[in-house]
Amino acid sequence: MGVHRILQLGDPILRQPSRPVGSIPGARGVLIDLRDTLHDFRRTHGFGRAISAIQIGVAVRVIYLEYEGAEFRMLNPEYEWLSEEKFQLWDDCFSFPDLLVWLERSQSLRLRYLDEHNQTQTLDASGPLAELIQHEMDHLEGILAVDRAIGPNGLATRQQWTRMQSEVFSR
Repeated sequence: MGVHRILQLGDPILRQPSRPVGSIPGARGVLIDLRDTLHDFRRTHGFGRAISAIQIGVAVRVIYLEYEGAEFRMLNPEYEWLSEEKFQLWDDCFSFPDLLVWLERSQSLRLRYLDEHNQTQTLDASGPLAELIQHEMDHLEGILAVDRAIGPNGLATRQQWTRMQSEVFSR
Protein backbone atom coordinates (compact mmCIF):
# COMPACT_ATOMS: atom_id res chain seq x y z
CA MET A 1 0.00 0.00 0.00
CA GLY A 2 1.07 3.60 -0.48
CA VAL A 3 2.76 5.60 -3.20
CA HIS A 4 3.50 3.79 -6.46
CA ARG A 5 5.67 4.63 -9.46
CA ILE A 6 3.53 6.03 -12.26
CA LEU A 7 4.08 4.21 -15.54
CA GLN A 8 5.52 6.44 -18.25
CA LEU A 9 4.79 6.89 -21.96
CA GLY A 10 6.28 3.91 -23.81
CA ASP A 11 5.46 1.35 -21.11
CA PRO A 12 3.33 -1.28 -22.88
CA ILE A 13 1.19 -1.85 -19.77
CA LEU A 14 -0.42 1.58 -20.35
CA ARG A 15 -1.85 0.20 -23.61
CA GLN A 16 -3.67 -2.71 -21.92
CA PRO A 17 -7.45 -2.41 -21.60
CA SER A 18 -8.45 -2.75 -17.95
CA ARG A 19 -10.72 -5.52 -16.76
CA PRO A 20 -13.73 -5.01 -14.47
CA VAL A 21 -13.15 -5.05 -10.73
CA GLY A 22 -14.33 -8.34 -9.29
CA SER A 23 -13.87 -7.69 -5.57
CA ILE A 24 -14.94 -4.47 -3.89
CA PRO A 25 -12.77 -5.15 -0.80
CA GLY A 26 -9.75 -5.71 -3.05
CA ALA A 27 -10.48 -2.48 -4.92
CA ARG A 28 -10.37 -0.46 -1.69
CA GLY A 29 -6.62 -1.06 -1.45
CA VAL A 30 -6.16 0.08 -5.04
CA LEU A 31 -8.15 3.25 -4.28
CA ILE A 32 -5.93 4.03 -1.27
CA ASP A 33 -2.82 3.53 -3.40
CA LEU A 34 -4.24 5.79 -6.12
CA ARG A 35 -5.06 8.52 -3.59
CA ASP A 36 -1.59 8.33 -2.04
CA THR A 37 0.10 8.34 -5.47
CA LEU A 38 -2.02 11.30 -6.66
CA HIS A 39 -1.15 13.32 -3.55
CA ASP A 40 2.55 12.50 -3.92
CA PHE A 41 2.51 13.51 -7.61
CA ARG A 42 0.75 16.77 -6.74
CA ARG A 43 3.38 17.54 -4.06
CA THR A 44 6.18 16.82 -6.54
CA HIS A 45 4.79 18.41 -9.73
CA GLY A 46 2.29 21.00 -8.47
CA PHE A 47 -0.71 19.65 -10.39
CA GLY A 48 -2.96 16.61 -10.58
CA ARG A 49 -6.62 15.80 -10.07
CA ALA A 50 -7.14 12.15 -11.05
CA ILE A 51 -5.43 8.85 -11.70
CA SER A 52 -6.48 5.46 -13.04
CA ALA A 53 -5.29 2.09 -11.75
CA ILE A 54 -3.48 1.16 -14.98
CA GLN A 55 -1.12 4.10 -14.40
CA ILE A 56 0.29 2.25 -11.38
CA GLY A 57 0.33 -1.06 -13.27
CA VAL A 58 -2.98 -2.48 -12.02
CA ALA A 59 -5.20 -3.32 -15.00
CA VAL A 60 -8.61 -2.94 -13.33
CA ARG A 61 -11.38 -0.41 -14.04
CA VAL A 62 -10.70 1.91 -11.08
CA ILE A 63 -10.39 5.71 -11.08
CA TYR A 64 -9.63 8.00 -8.16
CA LEU A 65 -10.53 11.66 -8.77
CA GLU A 66 -10.47 14.87 -6.71
CA TYR A 67 -12.27 17.86 -8.17
CA GLU A 68 -13.27 21.14 -6.52
CA GLY A 69 -13.16 19.63 -3.03
CA ALA A 70 -15.09 16.48 -3.96
CA GLU A 71 -13.58 13.01 -4.00
CA PHE A 72 -14.78 10.31 -6.42
CA ARG A 73 -13.85 6.65 -6.05
CA MET A 74 -15.04 4.99 -9.23
CA LEU A 75 -15.19 1.25 -9.77
CA ASN A 76 -16.19 -0.22 -13.15
CA PRO A 77 -17.18 3.16 -14.65
CA GLU A 78 -19.11 3.14 -17.92
CA TYR A 79 -20.47 5.93 -20.07
CA GLU A 80 -24.23 6.22 -20.27
CA TRP A 81 -24.00 9.20 -22.61
CA LEU A 82 -21.46 11.52 -24.28
CA SER A 83 -22.58 14.80 -25.86
CA GLU A 84 -22.05 15.47 -29.53
CA GLU A 85 -20.97 19.02 -28.61
CA LYS A 86 -17.16 19.14 -28.38
CA PHE A 87 -14.45 21.47 -27.15
CA GLN A 88 -10.67 21.57 -27.62
CA LEU A 89 -7.98 22.03 -25.00
CA TRP A 90 -4.38 21.35 -24.06
CA ASP A 91 -4.27 18.19 -21.93
CA ASP A 92 -1.50 16.78 -19.77
CA CYS A 93 -0.93 13.44 -18.08
CA PHE A 94 0.99 11.94 -15.16
CA SER A 95 2.45 9.41 -17.60
CA PHE A 96 4.11 12.21 -19.61
CA PRO A 97 4.15 15.25 -17.30
CA ASP A 98 6.40 17.38 -19.52
CA LEU A 99 4.23 16.99 -22.63
CA LEU A 100 0.91 18.66 -23.49
CA VAL A 101 -1.54 17.46 -26.13
CA TRP A 102 -4.05 19.56 -28.11
CA LEU A 103 -7.17 17.40 -28.37
CA GLU A 104 -10.95 17.35 -28.48
CA ARG A 105 -13.41 16.07 -25.87
CA SER A 106 -17.18 15.90 -25.46
CA GLN A 107 -18.57 18.91 -23.60
CA SER A 108 -20.82 16.80 -21.32
CA LEU A 109 -21.33 13.22 -20.20
CA ARG A 110 -23.19 10.90 -17.89
CA LEU A 111 -21.18 8.19 -16.13
CA ARG A 112 -22.40 5.17 -14.16
CA TYR A 113 -20.07 3.48 -11.66
CA LEU A 114 -19.93 1.60 -8.38
CA ASP A 115 -18.66 3.36 -5.28
CA GLU A 116 -16.48 1.61 -2.70
CA HIS A 117 -19.64 0.44 -0.90
CA ASN A 118 -20.87 -1.38 -4.03
CA GLN A 119 -23.60 1.21 -4.60
CA THR A 120 -24.39 2.32 -8.15
CA GLN A 121 -23.75 6.03 -8.71
CA THR A 122 -24.51 8.28 -11.66
CA LEU A 123 -22.53 11.43 -12.39
CA ASP A 124 -23.47 14.15 -14.86
CA ALA A 125 -20.46 16.27 -15.76
CA SER A 126 -19.58 19.05 -18.18
CA GLY A 127 -16.59 21.20 -19.06
CA PRO A 128 -13.36 20.53 -17.14
CA LEU A 129 -14.81 17.69 -15.05
CA ALA A 130 -16.15 15.95 -18.17
CA GLU A 131 -12.73 16.32 -19.82
CA LEU A 132 -10.97 14.88 -16.77
CA ILE A 133 -13.30 11.88 -16.66
CA GLN A 134 -12.82 11.23 -20.39
CA HIS A 135 -9.04 11.35 -19.94
CA GLU A 136 -9.18 8.72 -17.18
CA MET A 137 -11.73 6.59 -19.02
CA ASP A 138 -9.38 6.54 -22.02
CA HIS A 139 -6.66 5.13 -19.74
CA LEU A 140 -8.99 2.25 -18.84
CA GLU A 141 -9.23 1.41 -22.55
CA GLY A 142 -5.46 1.64 -23.17
CA ILE A 143 -5.83 4.97 -24.99
CA LEU A 144 -3.44 7.84 -24.23
CA ALA A 145 -3.97 11.55 -24.85
CA VAL A 146 -1.15 11.46 -27.44
CA ASP A 147 -3.39 9.18 -29.52
CA ARG A 148 -5.94 11.99 -29.74
CA ALA A 149 -3.57 14.82 -30.75
CA ILE A 150 -5.07 17.17 -33.35
CA GLY A 151 -2.90 18.19 -36.28
CA PRO A 152 0.84 18.42 -36.83
CA ASN A 153 1.29 20.87 -33.91
CA GLY A 154 -0.88 18.91 -31.48
CA LEU A 155 2.03 18.14 -29.14
CA ALA A 156 4.15 20.58 -27.14
CA THR A 157 6.60 20.28 -24.30
CA ARG A 158 5.44 21.99 -21.12
CA GLN A 159 8.34 24.45 -21.51
CA GLN A 160 7.24 25.40 -25.05
CA TRP A 161 3.56 25.57 -24.03
CA THR A 162 4.48 27.97 -21.19
CA ARG A 163 6.48 30.08 -23.65
CA MET A 164 3.50 30.17 -26.05
CA GLN A 165 1.14 31.21 -23.24
CA SER A 166 3.53 33.97 -22.14
CA GLU A 167 3.65 35.34 -25.68
CA VAL A 168 -0.17 35.33 -25.96
CA PHE A 169 -0.66 37.14 -22.66
CA SER A 170 2.13 39.67 -23.22
CA ARG A 171 0.46 41.05 -26.35
